[in-house]
Formats: sequence, C-alpha cells, structure tokens
Amino acid sequence: MLERCFVRPVLVVLAAVLALGAGRVSAASHRTANFVIEAPTDGQARKIGDAAEQYRHNLAVEWLGKPLPRWSRPCPIKAQVAPHLGAGGATSFVFDAGEVFGWTMTIQGSEERILDSVLPHEITHTIFATHFRRPLPRWADEGACTTVEHPVERARQHRLLIEHLTTGRGIAFPEMFAMREYPTDVLPLYSQGYSLARYLIERGGRHRYVTFVGDGLASDDWTGALQRHYGVPGVAQLQHTWLDWVRQGCPAPPASIAAAQPAPTALAQGPTARGQSPEPIPAPQPQPEPSGPQARPVAMAGRRSIYALQARRIPDGGTPTDRPEPSAPALAP
Repeated sequence: MLERCFVRPVLVVLAAVLALGAGRVSAASHRTANFVIEAPTDGQARKIGDAAEQYRHNLAVEWLGKPLPRWSRPCPIKAQVAPHLGAGGATSFVFDAGEVFGWTMTIQGSEERILDSVLPHEITHTIFATHFRRPLPRWADEGACTTVEHPVERARQHRLLIEHLTTGRGIAFPEMFAMREYPTDVLPLYSQGYSLARYLIERGGRHRYVTFVGDGLASDDWTGALQRHYGVPGVAQLQHTWLDWVRQGCPAPPASIAAAQPAPTALAQGPTARGQSPEPIPAPQPQPEPSGPQARPVAMAGRRSIYALQARRIPDGGTPTDRPEPSAPALAP
C-alpha cells in the first residue's frame, strides 16, 4: 500500500483534533456529476461542488488537453468549514489492474480558503490519478500540483527552497527521482519538486511535462525520458542545470521558448487557483473494490502524515563523465 502524504504545523493538527472532538459534523449534502459534497450548509455544499467540477474540467484541459470522462462513481467530499480551521485536504483512491476508483476527499478550512486553495490542489491529484492510473514519483506529483497554486504560495515555496538549499537539506536528484514515498524531512521535497516542475513546464509546457512523466513511468528510464523530451542527458546533469538556474534567480526562459508555449486556460468562471500552506487533517482509508481473486489494489491516501521509508535509487546512465555523482544539491552561501 502506497500512501500520498503531507505535513502541516502542529498547531493546525491540534485545531483539527479539537474541532473533531467538539462533534463538528456535516449538515448538508449536494450532488454533482462527479462529486457528492457534505458541508455544514446547503450554500457551502453547492459552492464547493460547483468549484470542484470547474477545476476538474479546466485543470484537465490545462494538463491533458481535454476534459476527463465522467467517473463511474462520484468522489465523496467531506468538508469541515469554519474560519478558525487551518486549510488542508486529503484525497484517497485505489489503483487496481489499470483502473482507479474508491475516491474519497476530506477538506477543511475557511470557506474562502477551501474554494481558492484546497480544491485546485486536491483536484489536480485526481486528474493525474485518472490519467496515469498508477502512483507517480512524489516530486512530480506534488511539484506539478503546486504550480497551479496562487503566486503567493509559489513564492513561499521558493523562499523555502532557498532556505533548504543553503542549510544542507537539499535532496540529490537521483534519490528524489526514485522516491515513491515521502522522506522524513518532507518539506524540501515539496519545494524542490515545485521548483523542478516549474523549470520543466516553463521549457516545454504542461502537456510535454505530462508526456515526460508518462514516458518515465512506463520505461522506468528517467535518463532516457529527459533526453527525449528536454534534451537533457541525465538526472545528474539536470540537477546541475537546475541549480545554475536557481542561482541566477530562476529567470524566465528565452523569449523563443516562452513564445512557443500555449497560453494557459483561464479559470474565468470560478475561483482563482490558490495554494495552501502545509496543514494536515487525517485521511480516511479507501475501501478497495477488487475485480477478481488476483486483484492487488494500491491505495493512495493523500496528506495524512510522514512515513520514513527508504527510497529506491535508480541508475543514472546520463551522468557526465567530467562531473562527480551529485550529492544533495546546495547553493553557495
């Protein structure tokens, strides 16, 4: 069982526990084509449902070039809405024999933060799960989801990145590319994943990023995928190139590259995509629906906690001969 994890400050965890302990329950329900929302009021349930459907449509077009088909069963969304609650979410689903099902989403926060922060991030995870139908490397999944967040949240991730790289907390790219679970020190994974996803998307667009990730997943050859889609000879070389870009202040790509990228589709009729600060709530365990006696479902539970599991390393055949195998990336003080 693989679990998608997230971390949030202790005070927010305590706030969530207190809210649950106080018996806070959902009181209204609203059904859309792909979601069943439970929220404290009818108005909140309808707002969350409408926003979820719009994000599901528009962000799928952003990443995949087309809307998602309707799910066979709707995704339940349980929303705890209160001004004092820290924003957070948990999305669970099951992979089994090339299918994905068993959707469950739990979100909490103020109404504003849920509508403009929690939903776009969580919905993007469901889009990737529906498209790839298998677990993604953590950096590629969380990093891409962060790129749809509000500029304020993206700027926060960049500040954390610089802090991590200058305090010895960076993650070597061969290790980061091999991770299927979260490391003990999870925050550098989020900031590095976001920064690298941004770097690649700025140089090839979101569709190429999705194709690259799919190629790497299918072949388990990230060196070859980087060469084919970005002209980079390997994971180690990508780390050096990316670090140089960060040292230069993450400049925009050359005009010729930027002009070749399609303009993103605006979320004109819905809430502005905004990110969320790391604040967790417990995620429910999905209930598998095995299709046969040999079924081996893989559950992906979102933003629950941190599990320190040893990451499997993959060889990097593209490491340049004139450079040593990279250690954890770091910026010069």
